[in-house]
This record gives sequence, C-alpha cells and structure tokens, in this order.
Amino acid sequence: MASEASFGRFTEGTLSSHDQVARTLGVEILGGLYKPGEKLPVEADMLARFGVSRTVLREAFKTLTAKGLIVSKTRVGTVVLDSAHWNFFDAAVLGWKVSQGFDIAFVRDLADVRRAIEAAAAAAAAKRCSPEDIAELRRCLARMDAATASASDFALADLDFHKTVGRASGNVLMRSLAAVVETALLASFRMSSPVREAEEHAASVAGHRRIIDAIEAGDADEAATAMRDIIGHGLSRIERGATSS
Repeated sequence: MASEASFGRFTEGTLSSHDQVARTLGVEILGGLYKPGEKLPVEADMLARFGVSRTVLREAFKTLTAKGLIVSKTRVGTVVLDSAHWNFFDAAVLGWKVSQGFDIAFVRDLADVRRAIEAAAAAAAAKRCSPEDIAELRRCLARMDAATASASDFALADLDFHKTVGRASGNVLMRSLAAVVETALLASFRMSSPVREAEEHAASVAGHRRIIDAIEAGDADEAATAMRDIIGHGLSRIERGATSS
C-alpha cells in the first residue's frame, strides 16, 4: 500500500499530479485503509499531506467519484462508498487492485468473467476471423512454446494471444473490454505461468493450439469450450499455488 513517505509531495507544476493523488487514495481505499462508510480526512489535512493545491485535490476527488469509490455529501464530507459501487472494469481501478496483489477470491471472479466473455469472443472469431488473424495467433503460440525460462515472456505472448482473439471476434465491445482488463489479465498470467514445469508448459501450449485449430476450422462451439478450458487450466495452477503457499 502506498504511504505518505513513499508518495512524497507534489508541486503545482507536477504532471498529472491529481492522477497521482487519486491513485494513492484509490489504492488505500481498495486496500481497506479507508473502509466503506468512513469519511476521508478533511480537505485541510489532505492538502497538508500531499502538498498540492485545492484545485488538484478536488480534481483527484472527481476522479475517484467517477470510478465509484467515494461520494461527497453536504455537511457530512467525503465518504467511501460500498465496494458494490467500485468500477473494476475501469483500467485505473484494476491497476490499483493489481498493485496490491490479488487475493484468490478476486482471481476466481476474474476467471468467471473471462470464461464468459472470452469464450464468446472465441466463438465469434471462429465465424469472422481472417487468415491474418490465424497467422498472428500462431505467432503468439510459437512465442509461448519458446518461452520455457521466462514467466514474463510467456505472459506477454499469452496476453497477445487473448487480445488477438478479441480482435478476431469482430465485436468492438469485446475488444474494448479486453483492453480494459489487460492489466489484470497480465498479472493473472504471471501468477499462473507454467514455464517452470515442463508438463504444465506443454499442456498450456497444447490448450492454446486447440483454440486456434477450432477457430481456423470455424467450429464455434469447440472454440468456446477450448477457451473456457484454458482459462480453467490457468486458474487451477493459481489455486494450487495458493493452497501450497
């Protein structure tokens, strides 16, 4: 969690200083330092903490309000909203969540969403993909196959694979959603990297190859099933790691 010491003080000329204030407070809210229903410190204390102008602080509060984290109430102050209001499909909010590390419940929630959305994207890609899409998917697969020593290399290739499926679906909303959750997906892939286990690595590559083959064959049902299976494969590795740690 960010602290006053690590955050430092901003000057009026700092680029996007209100975004940095918003990020620090957002991380603290998501991390439970300020709990739902609690009031944030008064404006004077916030100004003293961050060393910014009133305008910068209010812009930061507007950002947090737009993301569903806080609300300002007359004669009450600025109050943290219940987590039901927090917009986890906002790229910044997801980034703040990732910066704290994932709890297993959040990973499972993410997997549920991915199974629904990405399975539909794979099915749509089976009906709409171009030869160029298939070629790009196979390039991603080759990178994954070659990434036997670097979790980061595998994660980036895996992410590019899933983003390509989203583009190949031809559905602009699916593509947009994939972009929004990119930070969370990458963190999830890194957590579940199979590169240190030869059998797991081979199984993951084979599972992704199955998705490509189904898309190329125009088999929407098989493409969706294969996508759900590969997401479940990654989740199972994270769950095993969580129980053994």
